[in-house]
Amino acid sequence: MRRVLVSGCLGGSPVRFNATGVDVCSPIWDRWAAEGRLVSFCPELSVGLPVPRPPAEIVGGVAAEVLDGDGRVREVTGRDVTDLFRVAARRAVDRARAAGVVLAVLVDRSPTCGTSQVHDGSFTGRTIPGRGLAAELLVRAGIPVFHQGQLTQAAALLDGLDRDD
Repeated sequence: MRRVLVSGCLGGSPVRFNATGVDVCSPIWDRWAAEGRLVSFCPELSVGLPVPRPPAEIVGGVAAEVLDGDGRVREVTGRDVTDLFRVAARRAVDRARAAGVVLAVLVDRSPTCGTSQVHDGSFTGRTIPGRGLAAELLVRAGIPVFHQGQLTQAAALLDGLDRDD
């Protein structure tokens, strides 16, 4: 069975930086859960970041640049957490591969999991087009990423892969 990597906070688990989760109300999500397809994983927790934790944003670049050695990830406090976020991204890919994941559904606007938008590094709430580090590394590994508002598109891809068997 093909599986779907999902951000640990999706489905309501309160593991986000502010100790909240993101509810997902969708028959697609419910079906995948019933079929045992969901592989829940929080990259930030996997590297020991606490809940709650200070907000973090990509500054001075985009995820691809951070992964390639340029750009940084900083907490609102100024603490540089770039190395932790790089390791978190690698752990997401490792978890996806180990679980036989073929696509990921991640929470958008996160410096780790963002798939179409991330915060701009100013800690003012502004967003810009882009991906988080784990989303970028998953794409590099050949795993398509979607955000929680794109379940229909993700399901179409998964259904197509299942039909190809």
